[in-house]
Amino acid sequence: MTTSLLLTQDAIRHAAERLRPHVRRTPILEVDGADIGRPGVHFVFKLECLQHSGSFKVRGAFTHLLTRPLPAAGVAAASGGNHGAAVAFAAQRTGTPATIFVPGVSAAVKREQIAACGATLRIVGERYADALAACEAYQRESGALALHAFDQPETLLGQATVALEFEQQAPDLDAVLVAVGGGGLIGGMAAWYRGATRLIGVEPQAAPTLTRALAAGHPVDAPAGGVAADSLAPRQVGALMFPIARQHVETTVLVDDAAILAAQRQLWRVLRLAVEPGGAAAFAAVTSGAWPVRPGQRIGILLCGANTDAVQFADSHEDNP
Repeated sequence: MTTSLLLTQDAIRHAAERLRPHVRRTPILEVDGADIGRPGVHFVFKLECLQHSGSFKVRGAFTHLLTRPLPAAGVAAASGGNHGAAVAFAAQRTGTPATIFVPGVSAAVKREQIAACGATLRIVGERYADALAACEAYQRESGALALHAFDQPETLLGQATVALEFEQQAPDLDAVLVAVGGGGLIGGMAAWYRGATRLIGVEPQAAPTLTRALAAGHPVDAPAGGVAADSLAPRQVGALMFPIARQHVETTVLVDDAAILAAQRQLWRVLRLAVEPGGAAAFAAVTSGAWPVRPGQRIGILLCGANTDAVQFADSHEDNP
């Protein structure tokens, strides 16, 4: 059975019910565009940055642990940081041993979360691909269950529940902008929306994985750099999400590092939302003009992660009496 057949709306609804006791139904924030320099546009932010472990990734992690037989060796995952934190959190809540592999580029705050949840943390290489190779070798040797960050059906199914919630909370959006790394999130969301709502992928210029895959007609290697490298820079998008994205993602846009950092600062300065660079990427498509918006539109923006230190991007001249 193909992944697209597994990712039906009924399956996503069942996944959401299964996850209900374990994840937060994250809120939305409706914002007048005048507040962020786009008068006449209405923005609806989905705050997955407030999710357990700091990102949407916990949905996929719990879906694995609640639906798959768990070996005595526990589970193992490779991650830029957020998936690892999510797996560590879900494993702690379910009493499951977990070993997490992260690259050197992983942010310290993400490593700290993984260790705080009691998982075994292993730092390998500099990029996600290095951690993934080490994790796969460990899984073969130990018998631990593999929890892939974006290229397994359970991962996609869990992430798809974000779109179900967003549509329930804001059913009349003209478009939804979503950051893309390996594609588990946008692939799952595309499986829910299925073209009923315009879905726009946003990628760093330094890591254009889905953009290159769409141009080539299949996943291909892409650069893996930039300020969001610990969350949006795998070598390729997932093979399972690609046919779903090709059918149901309208387009992708690219944003540079300066735009991502500016969007991150604006989210803090104007809305007091602390998000990581990858979490600000979708908003950067609007603030930079990479995705033009028009007065009268209602635009959904997914803020997907908050594992960062707010001090890093707070304005240095701000007073805090």
